[in-house]
Amino acid sequence: MHLSLVVLHLAGAVMLLLWAVRMVRTGFERAAGTSMREALRGARAGRVQAAGAGAALAVLLQSSTAVAILAAGFAATGILPVATGLAALLGADLGSALVVQVLSFDLSWLLPVLLFIGPLLFLKFEQRSVKQVGRILLGIGLVLLSLRLIGEATEPLRQSVFLPVAIGYLRDDFITAFALAAGFAWLIHSSVAAVLLFAAFAAQGMLPHEVGIPFVLGANLGGGLISVWLTRNEAPPARRIPLGNLMFRGIAAAGVLLVHGVFAIPLDALGEGAARQLVNFHLVFNLALLAVCLPLVATVERVVSALLPEPAAFADAEPAARPASALDPTVISHPKLALASATRELLRMGETLELMLRPVMDLLESGNTEEIARVRRLDREINSAHTGIKLFIAEVNRGALTTAEAQRGIELTDVAINLEHVGDIVAKSLMKLVEEKAKRRLTFSPEGWAEMTALHARVLANTQLAMNVLISADLDTARQLVKEKEVMRRLERQSHDRHLARLQSGKSQSIETSDIHLEMVRAFKEINSLLVTVAYPILSENGHLLESRLAEPA
Repeated sequence: MHLSLVVLHLAGAVMLLLWAVRMVRTGFERAAGTSMREALRGARAGRVQAAGAGAALAVLLQSSTAVAILAAGFAATGILPVATGLAALLGADLGSALVVQVLSFDLSWLLPVLLFIGPLLFLKFEQRSVKQVGRILLGIGLVLLSLRLIGEATEPLRQSVFLPVAIGYLRDDFITAFALAAGFAWLIHSSVAAVLLFAAFAAQGMLPHEVGIPFVLGANLGGGLISVWLTRNEAPPARRIPLGNLMFRGIAAAGVLLVHGVFAIPLDALGEGAARQLVNFHLVFNLALLAVCLPLVATVERVVSALLPEPAAFADAEPAARPASALDPTVISHPKLALASATRELLRMGETLELMLRPVMDLLESGNTEEIARVRRLDREINSAHTGIKLFIAEVNRGALTTAEAQRGIELTDVAINLEHVGDIVAKSLMKLVEEKAKRRLTFSPEGWAEMTALHARVLANTQLAMNVLISADLDTARQLVKEKEVMRRLERQSHDRHLARLQSGKSQSIETSDIHLEMVRAFKEINSLLVTVAYPILSENGHLLESRLAEPA
């Protein structure tokens, strides 16, 4: 086979592997994202618990980077101490190594089962959790398929003239091999995929362990670089945990690489076959990293806090630069273009609202005054965009519009008004409750906290769904959004009834937080109702919306 075709087949197989790993991760995030966040949040009691939670999350998400981003977000709001976050990431590194272990076994018999059941669950069921289980199973099936394709694509390379020369050079220059693997893992943003690829090469007899060891060590360094890169624009508290983890992984990988360069580490005791030996070496490295570094997390916390100090003026800093207004005054005389411009600005409002909504539960727990102030500054952006859209559409209406264009302008104005109302609820109601809870040092009951967290996660998901409806005008998606109103009404009623039952039982935590709990739940329901209005014009236009919920009298 021609070299260009070999490279093309290999590139396609690698991209399928990356996509499949991402599919599994997003499936778990959408199916159990709230539960996973709560697992990490609840692991603050000790470092061993945090390491265990990090390992479990990394196995589910097939990514230690996802755990790092999650931990960085908690650190930014003051919920997760840096030392505990570092312990969680050490566990996550071990968890990602366990994922490589599982996926490296011969599971070819499972492939057709996963490729059949996964799409079946995703396409034939409407329930959100069932669809995500289908996504996860399909993703795992595609991982196995991609590994098979990588093996087939690399088969012709065993007879190439160039490969032995390159491998021979890297065998003598382990530092270059280490750097190449680190750069590759960072480039594809997945150390799991990188190690699986290296193992596939080794299984084809293309990667001797003299080169495989520096490759695996480099992939571990690259895995640490990914989260540092992704959090580079965050506040110092969010960047400390990824930086500390990079220090652990970098120093350990460089140290083992140096030992390998001097003594040539043997892998014979780590299993049969070059691929199994590399995968087992990856697991042993991360297990040793956890055992050695877990007692050192407090020391590294002090180091990274010194390297990334809190700026004195951070509390008064403005939010990171946001995109400028999408309203284009030069297209006002062209109604279609002007309404499209207004729609883009509404999407920007939606993105800002999501930034306000996302940290609400974290702030309810931490009471971080800096983050509360940031949320309120974002509300000023919402107010400004709301005013701009109303005035812009009013100016457009002075021109010659068709009936449909005039109606669309009214609908977009209504959406802007409702989104502005959502911003006010978050900034003026929810943030007030956050401050009250922090001032009184209250604690919610575990049941009450779980109920509010579930409602909050539902509202976040529906925020994205509403923006999808706004931009696509898809009838099925609009129906799904309106159905969410009924789901939210049911969840709110259940939470209300359960809370009253806890009050009747005399549970002290529920009594102390009763007003805050009920107001939080009511606010989430109101926000959701405002978001659902985005779907009403589409449903009404297509005859899918009833005029009244009242039944005709008998």
